[in-house]
Amino acid sequence: MKIIHSISRFVCSDKTIVTIGTFDGVHIGHQKILKNLIKTAKKENKKSVLLTFFPHPRMVLQKEANLFLLNTIEEKSHLLKKMGLDYLIIHPFNKEFSRLTAIDFVRHFLVNKLNTSKLIIGYDHHFGKNREGNIDQLKEYSLLYDFLVEEIPSQDVDDVSVSSTKIRNALLNGNLETANKFLGYNYMLSGKVINGENFGNTIGFPTANLSVKEAYKLIPKTGVYVIKTLIDGLLLFGMMNIGFRPTLGGNNQTIEVHLFKFKNNIYGKKITVELLYFLRDEKKFDTVEDLSHQLTIDKKNALSFVSNNLL
Repeated sequence: MKIIHSISRFVCSDKTIVTIGTFDGVHIGHQKILKNLIKTAKKENKKSVLLTFFPHPRMVLQKEANLFLLNTIEEKSHLLKKMGLDYLIIHPFNKEFSRLTAIDFVRHFLVNKLNTSKLIIGYDHHFGKNREGNIDQLKEYSLLYDFLVEEIPSQDVDDVSVSSTKIRNALLNGNLETANKFLGYNYMLSGKVINGENFGNTIGFPTANLSVKEAYKLIPKTGVYVIKTLIDGLLLFGMMNIGFRPTLGGNNQTIEVHLFKFKNNIYGKKITVELLYFLRDEKKFDTVEDLSHQLTIDKKNALSFVSNNLL
């Protein structure tokens, strides 16, 4: 898959089959649409193209909106690459682009730049200035500019919307099993390992403090999770705490990862952690000894989960 950062940089002599959208989460509903896109493109000997935008349009047009996304742009790119898409175009979204009329968008971008043969799009898709463009206009323009419009069934579009809502709600409520089921993969957090206070070392549970720089990334419910990660080609399991460390009087949210059977220095490394199972809620303990005792129980439970489900 080739990643193109702007429609203006896209160059392809082949006809393309295109879909447009944010595809946040690249969950099972999105995957169904993309598999159809890729299958159709191969069958017709054309190139499959997903046109998406970054920042998310709502970040630009509704800055007051409290928007949290399931994927960072890097995570989304990684997931799409695994699906076998030919081209991912990440077009910068700004207010100037939002003022483009529907007809100009179709003529300049879909036709002249993307060489669109077929556009696969949902019935509720709106585009162009003031979201004036819709599926009916696209069908009109398709006759004028000689491309086909394939409408994604309303049931599939509704499934996508329902899935996204369920995933977000599930993550915020600690229902990781439901979230991962609708995603079709394990929810992930990506970030750089930074220095912490090294408190974990003093009680036998050293942690890697994960800094997720993307403020828009949805952080799941506070609590303790079973996780896995790949570091330098080595598959590692562990447990992770998302929370405020109430036993230690913490005020800021941290993401602390304790890896089993691993003592290497990974400060400064960027890692991706997959969340496998929600162990328990975060809790304030009366003493550090009580906390240490609970962490020992957590580790035992985490290792039991890994042994029974993954090994």
